[in-house]
Amino acid sequence: MSPDTPPLELVAPSTELLPPDPAETRLAALYDAGPPGTRHLRVNMVSAVDGAAWGPDHRSGSINDAADLRVFRVLRALADVVLVGAGTARVERYTTLKRPRGLEHLCSGAPLELAVVTRHGHLPERVLGDRHRPWVVTGRAGAPPAAAAVGADRVIEVPGPEGDGHVDLAAALDALAERGMTRVLSEGGPRLLGTMLAAGVVDELCVTTTPELVGPGPGRIIAGHGPLGASSGPPVPARLGHLLVAPGSGTLIARWEIDRAASAALLP
Repeated sequence: MSPDTPPLELVAPSTELLPPDPAETRLAALYDAGPPGTRHLRVNMVSAVDGAAWGPDHRSGSINDAADLRVFRVLRALADVVLVGAGTARVERYTTLKRPRGLEHLCSGAPLELAVVTRHGHLPERVLGDRHRPWVVTGRAGAPPAAAAVGADRVIEVPGPEGDGHVDLAAALDALAERGMTRVLSEGGPRLLGTMLAAGVVDELCVTTTPELVGPGPGRIIAGHGPLGASSGPPVPARLGHLLVAPGSGTLIARWEIDRAASAALLP
């Protein structure tokens, strides 16, 4: 645990101070996703106060902070696999993932896997620089180049009904679960989150709001082809699971529970 690790105050549904804890026992309990073996997709995103999903360098790391990092480590420790879009993997410079040091007791014991969603099968070079290959989630058109990059045994080919360039995310999550990866943590990006919501596969959305104003330019944490609810009436409500605040900085860390079926109507 770093010396500058901040305490966190649980303000909903109750009030409780979560001081720095190397084992993160209480924080891990708050993010318990239920019985092992049950498929669960949790999405973790960060946003500035003005809604910006990234900072001046086009990376989310320039708007997060120590409080966000504390939760980020716990979420990775509890996950079987991190699911990201190829664009996010490229911009955020993903490489082979490792379990957060000091939180191994929260893990299943298996390595933390990386799964990259790509319509065209093209992967950033950085994720290919290690012997532990990522999983690749793609459609029919993307399968051949993906197989050439990582091997056919690491490709999950799940073409969507829209055509060869599309991906069936529900089928992808089922395929990951069949391979023992039921606890899925997605770290974006915004377009993948929009697609996942439209597919009705998101169980939980974790959003950190940091006390910064970025200004015009950056997009929101959700991107897609139209505004939420544009084709189906009013927006779909989310239920607050809990809310943490970092005393001093005011960083807000919320966990929202999502109705899968309702979210499927969000985007056209």
